Amino acid sequence: MRETREFLRSLGLPGEDLADLPTSTKRFPDGAQYRVEIPSVEGPEALEAVYAEADKRGVVVHRVSQGSGGMLLTRGELAAMAGFARERSVEVSLFARPVAGWDTGAASVASGGGVFAAQVRGTEQLVHALEDIRRTADAGIRSVLVTDLGVLTVAERMRAAGQLPEDFAFKVSVQMGLANPASIRLAEQAGATTYNVPTDLSLAQLAAIRAAVDLPLDLYVEAPDDLGGFVRHFEIAEIVRVAAPVYLKFGLRNAPNIYPSGTHLTSTAVALSRERVRRAEIGLELLARYAPDAVGSALPAEGLAVPVA
Repeated sequence: MRETREFLRSLGLPGEDLADLPTSTKRFPDGAQYRVEIPSVEGPEALEAVYAEADKRGVVVHRVSQGSGGMLLTRGELAAMAGFARERSVEVSLFARPVAGWDTGAASVASGGGVFAAQVRGTEQLVHALEDIRRTADAGIRSVLVTDLGVLTVAERMRAAGQLPEDFAFKVSVQMGLANPASIRLAEQAGATTYNVPTDLSLAQLAAIRAAVDLPLDLYVEAPDDLGGFVRHFEIAEIVRVAAPVYLKFGLRNAPNIYPSGTHLTSTAVALSRERVRRAEIGLELLARYAPDAVGSALPAEGLAVPVA
């Protein structure tokens, strides 16, 4: 295996997972090591609930993300979320939908077909996903979650051509599934702004990825049940040390999957959002206990894709 490992190193990639867990010297533009993300914030009411709870608990939330997609928000709801986030100087990232799991094809629901569910299926769905990104951008939102490498590549070229705002951000979803330094570097080269790594990567694997890429990593320190259900709160201090710059993403175990959401699920979405902020308070308490010198971003934070008017 020696020649293969040396060839990887010649490409600027690690030749092995970094079991010695080197401390990352990479940082966010403001010098911070970590930021906080609350996922599955489905609609204006849930967004407002996140920040009401964050204010009450003294938790700084830099970014919220959403899974139902801009396509399932009205223009008024898009405007409300953009306006709220603009006032708070925070980032809202909306899922770029649809994907195969919401399509009429059978492969994504077949036995063993789950790997296809987050991919964009056919040219028409590619057009639909790109149109969803355009609509989101027109509403003032400046960040979308992307699961499909082709969508990412084309959307980045649209941004470069001036068809999307130059400050538009592409947050790659955990559902893209790339899980090694070489593949995540490809996503970075394709235009990813941040990359959500798989929820079960070890510290040594995270360290190897960090050595290969510069973009911020997103990591579920508590994962929803359908993404593994891992609760990694006691690892947060080491995750920050090894993977910085990193978004600490507080999902919620033992919670229903509410995608696609809507007004019929508003009370559930609000309750789940509040509990995710409570989980963030717990996680940050542990970070302060075990890594009191760890540096988080203040708000407003440099480099956040804050909505515009």
